[in-house]
Amino acid sequence: MATIPNGTGTIALCAFDKKAKLQRHEFGRPAPGPNDVALDVVYCGMCHSDLHACNGDWGLECFPIAPGHEVAGVVTEVGSEVSGFKVGDKVGVGCFVGSCGSCDQCDEGLQNLCRQHLQAYSSPYPQGKGHDDCAGHHTNGGYTSKMTVQSDFVFKVPDNISMEYVGPLLCAGITMFSPLNKHVLKKDNGKPKHVGIVGFGGLGQMGAKLAKAMGASVTVLSRSTAKKEQAAALGAAILAHSDEEAMKAAAYTFDVVLDTVSSHHEIAPIMSTLKIGGAYVCIGAIGQPVGVSPMGLIFNHYTLEGSLVGGIPETKEMLDFCSQHNVLPEVKVIDAKDATAQFEALNAGTAGATRAVIDMSTLKSLPERA
Repeated sequence: MATIPNGTGTIALCAFDKKAKLQRHEFGRPAPGPNDVALDVVYCGMCHSDLHACNGDWGLECFPIAPGHEVAGVVTEVGSEVSGFKVGDKVGVGCFVGSCGSCDQCDEGLQNLCRQHLQAYSSPYPQGKGHDDCAGHHTNGGYTSKMTVQSDFVFKVPDNISMEYVGPLLCAGITMFSPLNKHVLKKDNGKPKHVGIVGFGGLGQMGAKLAKAMGASVTVLSRSTAKKEQAAALGAAILAHSDEEAMKAAAYTFDVVLDTVSSHHEIAPIMSTLKIGGAYVCIGAIGQPVGVSPMGLIFNHYTLEGSLVGGIPETKEMLDFCSQHNVLPEVKVIDAKDATAQFEALNAGTAGATRAVIDMSTLKSLPERA
């Protein structure tokens, strides 16, 4: 979100270098323009992407930086041309906070794929967007007390969704909803669907909940069956993709496979579990190429595709769906002083599938940075 680097009034939790130690900082946010909404941040979820942005994994050098794209807040002011929001509304903000508004992708409601999209943090704020005092400085995200956001990228929270769940829905929720919406919910041919989900962290669990709510059968494909009980609790079976015999037995089982794993692994053996005409959706961002057999694609009519969260209309659909079906992520609320420890757990792979959500009211109790 737009930031006045030498301003004041917004308390933030920032990384100052690639050590990714989160410390108190202060900067400014612009007053809302005609099409903007200002909000006080109540909660912000901690995504693994936040760590990647702060510790050098993604090559970013825009320090100090406040990450966070899983934001829940309360509207404090609206611009003169904003009609959809009022002071006191419960709202959420996700991964993107701006786009060009005129390309083919924006016209189709795929603002997430706009080549000029603005991310919640790390994007240079452009000239001509109404806050030229912020132009050239990188956006800062939701690990902050306040934000000013273009109203199109602010989402009303359904009354029956508690605020601590909102932020993760705008990341993990829409990430898994979008491909399931395409391949399950909107592909109703009267036949029951079977969904395979590779990986059973936060994304995998969210995907299992959504797929079950859509009426599909779900099987988790994990390195082992150690998470059998967790899968069963969500109504899902489990299959070890390291078990060659079990994988052979599962050939031609799934209508769609959602692969959430972000570390390198072989996908060709897993792809063989797809039915003829099935789709393999890459969600985990792997930095290295993976091996795929063109003959396997051709003779099985498989589709290999990627999916990146969702646009504005589909995000609204997701919130409505989760509200109607009571689909919520697993969360734990933490104090701002514990955020660095959570980063360390994410880095070590010990954070588990439960999403940590920072209570932003605890920012003010943080000590000043030395």
